[in-house]
This record gives sequence, structure tokens and C-alpha cells, in this order.
Amino acid sequence: MATSLQNLSSYQPDKVPDGSGKSYGIAVAEWNRHITFELLKGCVETLLLHKVANEDIHVIYVPGTFELPFAAKKMAQMHLSAIICLGCVIKGETDHDIYINTSVANALQQLNIELNIPFIFGVLTPNNEQQAIDRAGGKHGNKGVEAAITALKMSAI
Repeated sequence: MATSLQNLSSYQPDKVPDGSGKSYGIAVAEWNRHITFELLKGCVETLLLHKVANEDIHVIYVPGTFELPFAAKKMAQMHLSAIICLGCVIKGETDHDIYINTSVANALQQLNIELNIPFIFGVLTPNNEQQAIDRAGGKHGNKGVEAAITALKMSAI
């Protein structure tokens, strides 16, 4: 469903598994930091709300979205319950966004298949900066919240 038809931060808290005793990794792209750091804020707040201890949330920063799969694979060595990857690739004048988004999505999908841990794709792929802002705590909620909920649900399987 299109984000414009729903709020990324809207969910039923009673349907989300408790995160007590579990640990989570979050890899965050520094490119478009005014967006990605808002995603991180929403993600961490949501994990804490669902009883994940602060010391069980491990955050690393990478230069851009393309570097997320490498960081996620490295974090998998920490024996975490799930790894959340947060980034934002805004469409520009070239097709770079298609190459980066497809590469990252495929790499994270491959990690999901190969390793026994959920890797969560929390990457915004907007056409413009306003669409990104709208999905990083703006009028369409926060993709970081959605990514945290996904990690909590997937780590309970």
C-alpha cells in the first residue's frame, strides 16, 4: 500500500512482541543525515518502548546507504536478534537511486536467506526531499518506527 494512504508510525502496540532480553543492531547511513537520524530516533524510541534495554541497542554509522549491507553483515557477528538498516536515497538527475536501492535491497535479501537473523530494509526511496521528510517523522509517520516494529516481529519468529 502506498505510504500516502497510511501512516508508517501507526500500529497496534499490543500486537508487537516484547523485546526484553533481545538485542538489536541498527546501521545508519550518514548521507541525508537530516533524514536518517530522524529515522534512527524513531527506531530507537520504538525499541525502548517495547522493552528493549538501551544497552541492547547497538548503533553504527556508515557513509551512505550503499554501505549498509557490509555493516549489517559485520553486525551479524555480534549475535543480535535482528539488524535494522536505515538509509535514504533521494531520486536525483541520474539513475543512481535505482542502482543503489536495488543493490542494497538485493544484498539485504541475500543476507536474510544466508544467515539465521532478520535484516530489516528501513531505507527510504523517495522522489524528492519533501517525500523523505514526510516519512521521517512528518505527515506520513516515521519509517524508523516501522523498521523497529518489523525487527521486533521478525525476531520473535
